[in-house]
Formats: sequence, C-alpha cells, structure tokens
Amino acid sequence: MRILDRYIIRQFVQTLLFGLLTFTIIFIIIDMMEKLDDFLDHNVETMVIVQYYVAFAPEIIKLMTPVAVLLASLFVTGKLSNNNELTAMKSSGMSLYRFMIPLLLLSFAISLGAVYFNGWIVPYANQKKFGIERVFLERNPESLARTYIYLQDGPYRIVSIAYFDGASRMGNRISIQEFSDTNLVSLTRRYDAARVSWDSVAGKWILADATIREFGSRYDRVEHLTSVTMDGLSFKPADIVKKIEKPDEMNYFELKDFIDRQKSRGNDVARWAVDFHGKIAFPFSSFIVVLFGVPFSFGKRRKGLAIQFGISVAICFIYLVFMKVSQVFGYNGDIDPILTAWLANFIFLGAGIVNIVSCGK
Repeated sequence: MRILDRYIIRQFVQTLLFGLLTFTIIFIIIDMMEKLDDFLDHNVETMVIVQYYVAFAPEIIKLMTPVAVLLASLFVTGKLSNNNELTAMKSSGMSLYRFMIPLLLLSFAISLGAVYFNGWIVPYANQKKFGIERVFLERNPESLARTYIYLQDGPYRIVSIAYFDGASRMGNRISIQEFSDTNLVSLTRRYDAARVSWDSVAGKWILADATIREFGSRYDRVEHLTSVTMDGLSFKPADIVKKIEKPDEMNYFELKDFIDRQKSRGNDVARWAVDFHGKIAFPFSSFIVVLFGVPFSFGKRRKGLAIQFGISVAICFIYLVFMKVSQVFGYNGDIDPILTAWLANFIFLGAGIVNIVSCGK
C-alpha cells in the first residue's frame, strides 16, 4: 500500500471514529433526557443506568455507521481539497477512481464487519437493554408472561392462549381448534381447557380441566376430562416466548431457526424473512454512501462543501425512506423478502456508479 493511501485511510478512520463517538454521545444524552423521569420514578440505581446505555450503544453505532462513513468521506475529501493536498494529488495524475480505491476497500471492509456486528453483537446488547427496561422500567413485561397469544401449529390447527407464563411454563384458558383443510373453514375438533402446562420429561403439553368437542356430519360429541396429554402439538414454551420477541433480539442463527419453525407450521413468515435479510443488506449502505460522498467533494465546486453535504445527506435520506417503503411491500408478501432487503442497495449502487462516472469526467 502506498504512503498516500495510508494517509487517506488514516484521515478517514480518525474522522469516522470521531463521528461515531459524537453521534453516540448525542443520542445517549437525548435518550437520557427523555427517560430521566422514568429512571427517577422507579429509583433505578446509577450502575443500572450505566449498564443500560452501554447496552444501548451498539444499536446506536449500527444505525449511525452509514452516516458517519458519509461524513468521513465528505470531510476528509473536503479537508484535502481545502489544504490543496487534493490539488497536488490531481497534479501527480491521480484520478477520482484511483483516489476512491482505498476508501471503497475500507468501506467494504466496514460493511463486512457490520454484518457480524449487527448479527451477533447488537442482538445480544438489545437483550440486555430490553431486559433492563422490563425489570426496572416495567416496559414490555410480556418478555416471559404473554397474554392473548394466537399461533398456527401446522396447516390445520390454530391455538389461542389467554395467558402464558414462560418462567413456570404454564398458561390459562387455552383453546385448540383443528380443521379438515388448510382453508381453516371446516372445524372437526376443539379442545378448551382451563389450564395448560409443559411436561419437560415427556416433552408434551398437558391440558387440565379440559372439554373436547368433535364435530361430525351426523352428530357432535362432547367429552369432559380432568387431564389430557396432547401428542400432536409441535410448539414448545420457548416458541411462545419467541413468538412476540423482536428480531432485534435474535442473532442470525436464532432468527433463521425461528423462521424455519414458523414456516413448517404454515405461518406467514414474510415479515421475519424481510428483517432477516435486512440484517445482512443494511450494513452495505456504508459502502454505498461513499459512492456519493467522495465524488461530490473531489472536485472544487462553487456551491461549497455545505451544499455538497446537504445533497449527500438528502440522497441518504431518500435511500432510507426507499428502504422502509419497500419493507412494507415485503411485509405484506407483495415482494420477495430477499429482493425487498436488497432492492434499495441495488438501485442506489447503480445511482452511485452513475454519480462517480459523471463526477470523474
């Protein structure tokens, strides 16, 4: 690697780290101001607050990395231009394309690192963060206790539970409806029980104080039993807890396994699939923003760096809005989940290449 490349990379990394640190501090201060009353009302200890914001930092870094990369590419190139260092580089025959090579390689490496960071570090930190909210701020207490749960177990069965405690693996007021076809129109059997519990030894659900109704073409049968062992149910207590758990709390493998289990039971997994592929696609936005940031600052422009920065930020804003809008179609199943996650990257990658070509002329 040439000395000039190392110099550009060093300037870029210093600006990037400074930007990430600044954004993280600003976000923490703003969030702390919003939650200060909650912390005081619940008498949360200082050490717990520190742990909360340490766990919150990875999520901030994940969201702000593309913006920090954009700022680094803009300000490093602008600084070199203002110090006439960029002029000297151009005089030596360096083109825009040659100037961008170390920045593109570095931003691509950052994107690859962000894939791992977003897939494992951030979910683990989010679990800690949400855990503190549930315990000390009494937010989202349904982490282990679920109310009004509805799930489809296979193509012919629907299960509803009024209340389920994940800690004790017990629930109240469960209803299991079995149908004759996948249209879920013709009801053949229904189980209603006051209580349900998980037998960890047998690996089966036990219904207590249950009523079984069978519906036939000629007659209906009703049977009351003290206890019923359910052999056909495929879900486990962990599946109920995971049912409402956010994708932000699952790493890649956990989310992929969760999606596969839900798909095998006939559930619609479009929303989870989009989030899964989005975990991989979003980090590469750090690579794409460089395609807009560097070319705008490479040449001397009459409008100045502020306008260049404004244009680049506007493009990034449009990129994020486009990504969110496409996610809606993906969630509804109108677009393939993989295409939904990567569509914005493909479109803006093409726009970035066009921007480089036009600015390099």
